[in-house]
Amino acid sequence: MKGYKFVLIVGVVFLAVSAILYLIHYQVFHDTHHIYIFLLHDFAFLPIEVFLVVVVIERFITRREKQEMLYKLNMAIGAFFSEIGNYLLGDLLKNFKNREDISRNLNINSDWTHKDFKRAADFAYTLEIDIDIEKIDLEELKKFLSSKRMYLLTLLENPNLLEHDRFTDLLWATTHLDEELEARASLKGLSKTDLEHLTVDIQRMYDHLASEWLDYVQHLKGAYPFLYSLVLRTHPFQEKPSAAFA
Repeated sequence: MKGYKFVLIVGVVFLAVSAILYLIHYQVFHDTHHIYIFLLHDFAFLPIEVFLVVVVIERFITRREKQEMLYKLNMAIGAFFSEIGNYLLGDLLKNFKNREDISRNLNINSDWTHKDFKRAADFAYTLEIDIDIEKIDLEELKKFLSSKRMYLLTLLENPNLLEHDRFTDLLWATTHLDEELEARASLKGLSKTDLEHLTVDIQRMYDHLASEWLDYVQHLKGAYPFLYSLVLRTHPFQEKPSAAFA
């Protein structure tokens, strides 16, 4: 409401200034003919001016701002995977009963095209993880997430990241799992209900993790092939990940 009031006041002020200037013009030259000519000329050019300013220039500026935001956003997402995401992708994968199916569908390589990424993304967005919760070292997972808690909170405070809904969902899912593990004094001898609840939390986080990872590495393939090369050699969905070239 305050914004509309400000626009209204500014509009009235500018109209008043324009009227005063036209009045001064008339008082000096006593010529309404030229006033009408210039007024009609200005109105005739107004649609072109609006098109140039609002449509062309504003879209160019908006696109440039969006590209800058995406650049900063992908830098933060890359840092997240280096700090947290890559470890979770690999460490949890080995405890999934259907890990071979997941690895087969997400095992990216240098020949992948947009069509391949689209197919993998469709798989990741509908990913059904079969977790063997008994094999997961929950204490170790709790320790790892606890050590990254301040880093996660720092990411959640980043306004650029909050513009990315799916990555925000990933951060919340990871933070929630951390809180669930931290809230339990001991992770030994948990009830069946507790284990089922933690299983759902891990599944939710991994679903978001796999989807965002795919989007991120596809961005790297087009924008930063040298970083994509490292991902190809180290991602956990291949048989023997290693940074060293074969």
